[in-house]
Amino acid sequence: MTLLNLSGLTKAYPGVVANDDISFAVGKGEIHALLGENGAGKSTLVKTIYGLVKPDAGAMSLNGAPFTPQNPREARSAGIAMVFQHFSLFDALSVAENIALGMENPPSPRDLSAQITSVSNDYGLPLSPDSIVGDLSAGERQRVEIIRCLLQNPKLLIMDEPTSVLTPGEVETLFGTLRKLADEGTSILYISHKLDEIRALCHHATILRLGKVVGTCNPRETTSSAMAEMMVGFALSTPKKASDSTGETVLELRGLSAPAPHRFGTALRDISMTVSAGQVYGIGGVAGNGQDELVAALSGETKTKGDMVCLSGQPIGTLPPNARRAAGLCAAPEERNGHAAAPDMSLTENALMTGNTRMDLSKNGFLNWHKARDFAAQIIEKFDVRTPSTETAARALSGGNLQKFVVGREIMQNPKVLIVNQPTWGVDAAAAASIRQALLDLADQGSAVVVISQDLDEILEIADSFAALNEGRLSAPVPTQGLTMEKIGLMLGGATEQEAAHA
Repeated sequence: MTLLNLSGLTKAYPGVVANDDISFAVGKGEIHALLGENGAGKSTLVKTIYGLVKPDAGAMSLNGAPFTPQNPREARSAGIAMVFQHFSLFDALSVAENIALGMENPPSPRDLSAQITSVSNDYGLPLSPDSIVGDLSAGERQRVEIIRCLLQNPKLLIMDEPTSVLTPGEVETLFGTLRKLADEGTSILYISHKLDEIRALCHHATILRLGKVVGTCNPRETTSSAMAEMMVGFALSTPKKASDSTGETVLELRGLSAPAPHRFGTALRDISMTVSAGQVYGIGGVAGNGQDELVAALSGETKTKGDMVCLSGQPIGTLPPNARRAAGLCAAPEERNGHAAAPDMSLTENALMTGNTRMDLSKNGFLNWHKARDFAAQIIEKFDVRTPSTETAARALSGGNLQKFVVGREIMQNPKVLIVNQPTWGVDAAAAASIRQALLDLADQGSAVVVISQDLDEILEIADSFAALNEGRLSAPVPTQGLTMEKIGLMLGGATEQEAAHA
């Protein structure tokens, strides 16, 4: 039986048709994948279903009745729930307080706590209603979002990139929950770029390209490469590094330590590492183990003792970000919208903000807007950023396209050292392959590249060596060649090099 039916949905914005005559159906109790490269129209479509966007043409029906939500409140009352890619939680509040804020008519605190405990245990997502959200891991935070939705008894649950910050164990827990929900009759519309997960979880898939439906398939009977080709329209190539040779040490950390920046942060503890020219150094870790703090200490957002961070033998620990950029160290943090990019500024302005120093975009205190626009245009062209123009605001781009712009902006400055956190977070298979190849090309040109990622397959694909970050401590590096997931799992959990070696 059909739960949700979409017929001829169309939505256009200035310069782009986001959804072009989209039609498909989601059955009751079905886990339905929505696939497509960045800018294919997935976000616009689910926002239409959730009442955030009003279509220009077409119709929807829910349980056979016309469905025209004017806002998310109407969608929720009709039985539509959505877990967004970016969590909308308040760190200083408890789990129960955060869930109450997302409910139209929350029950008493005692009753709500009892409901949270009951639902979380029933669906294998154990969670204490009294826990402070800032103390939770990324996986536990996602549980808060899911339980908030489940308390609405949804008919359809929309999930946007739900596993992007989860460990393999947390992914299995999530999948068990989603299968249980589907068995009970809840439909799930599932967006992800991780095609192996789509094959393991979903019953059906609809593929979008440039705003149109270009195919459907049974993921369990279709290879990941075949689905990727349907998404992008051509066969993907595996990123390759031209040379394994490395040069002299470019970046050195000597017992890097720093206090936690706030109550919910992680202190860095005696981190030492060396990265050579031409090397790709991979760092993995469960979310919240010091990744953001490490990037801040390397980029200059957090100052340290002078000799704790050295670039080409020179201490830079007390230098601010622009001085480090001038010396050759560039960085791309994880949070693209609000940290790596200013949402309300244009792409030209965002290119200028970090590119000014190394790309010579100003002279004698005067900005050269022509050069800044050219730089933004070069990033857009080289990294296939889908946008109407260089003057488009950063917030108007899809998450994946903004990610391509942010990472491309740093790569094109040809740094001596590039630090990048979650380089392919939320981007499609083709864009991920393109970004990874660009990182390898940068290393081939003699730059030292540090890739911090929760995508272990990504690290194994492009990194020469791997180190694990656990509670602010960095393990000794090991070669990625021959490294098994079992050894990586032990290292992520804090096992010593000797313990991991005997796994």
